[in-house]
Amino acid sequence: MQFAKYLSVAIASTIKFAGGPLTGLALGLSWIETALCTIVGMMLSVIAITYAGAAIQLLSQRIRKQTPKRFTRRTRLAVRIYKRSGLLGIAFLTPLILTPIGGTALAVSFRLGRGQILLYMLGSAVLWACVQTLALYQIPGAQEFFKR
Repeated sequence: MQFAKYLSVAIASTIKFAGGPLTGLALGLSWIETALCTIVGMMLSVIAITYAGAAIQLLSQRIRKQTPKRFTRRTRLAVRIYKRSGLLGIAFLTPLILTPIGGTALAVSFRLGRGQILLYMLGSAVLWACVQTLALYQIPGAQEFFKR
């Protein structure tokens, strides 16, 4: 039964990082269990996108009927983030603003090395999992709210 709780937290954080700490709190896990499962969940999606990213790009190019615009507001913002702070900035913003899938896809689109992407994303996952989980667990009344 405990494995199902861990899996739920990991799956929630593969799609949206903040979903991991919220799910862990709702399921009554300790903060360290929640943080570890959140890290595992983010890294599952990072590994999947890192290794399947090139194939996904080729597949999307085949499916699209027309080529997308090269310079949109979103692509300009992505390039600005990358030029200012590199992979460190992308990894730092991935759990907060971008999703684990979106941040990794952005890093892959800049053709950065797989090992480098995995290392920076792991560091970001550890940092933000601890910060978000501890912050959420310290909110007065949050645990009682989810136990109802």
